Amino acid sequence: GIYAFKYDAKAGKFTSIGLAVETSNPSFLAVHPNHKFLYAVNENNQGTVSAFAIDTATGMLKALNQTSSKGSGPCHLVVDPSGKWLFAANYNSGSVAAIPVNADGSLGEAASSVQHAGSSVNASRQKGPHAHETVLSPDAKILFVPDLGMDKIMAYRWDAKGQLTANDPPFTQIAPGSGPRHMAFHPNGEFAYVMTEMTSSVIAFSYDAKKGSMTEMQTYPATPADFTGQKAGAEIAVHRNGKFLYASNRNHNSIAIFPIDAKGALTAAGNVS
Repeated sequence: GIYAFKYDAKAGKFTSIGLAVETSNPSFLAVHPNHKFLYAVNENNQGTVSAFAIDTATGMLKALNQTSSKGSGPCHLVVDPSGKWLFAANYNSGSVAAIPVNADGSLGEAASSVQHAGSSVNASRQKGPHAHETVLSPDAKILFVPDLGMDKIMAYRWDAKGQLTANDPPFTQIAPGSGPRHMAFHPNGEFAYVMTEMTSSVIAFSYDAKKGSMTEMQTYPATPADFTGQKAGAEIAVHRNGKFLYASNRNHNSIAIFPIDAKGALTAAGNVS
């Protein structure tokens, strides 16, 4: 299920409220822009997305409805700034869906979905596509989908009816065997950063908003040179002031810190346990 906590910003402490609602395998959450609704993927073989109303007084959640994610193993979702559309990535099947959000916060049936096709060099993990995240461009006109199985960041335009069409260019290719997982844009909209899962690296790109294209600038490891365990990069985030990037590592159990300069370039500042 989904659990809730109260947060004391001054003390930096969490206090558990407990189970907010029961729902199957809610592996990623997103809050509606109006803060009245919460959405969760249900990462099962028969993929679904669940909608909930938020009780702001208690932190509890009330189930509204559930709809198909049009794929298997949904692992990520995002709500667009207008609050009218939700985009979900299906990891197992390597697909992405555009789902309408109703005025009451409930979800309709998917308006469109796209099935990825392709593979990459790692025979055990990249036999087929694995869409890992849905990320909207700063102007919300393009949907980016890092696909771990294909070593590509796919790009889609979308319209008012929720129809997804391939951008031109349709994808950004990264180094074979990297396994792109998550990405984040710089607040100025001129740069993008991708965290790879299989090599635990951060890739910095310059971003052309008109074309929806990314050009690679540099790649940095997010684990120390003396780390010999299995690399498993996870989340990536850019500080709201645009001066720092953070990337998390599983197995090494750390957060890598990267200062960002005026040209979007990174320097490594170490890891914190």
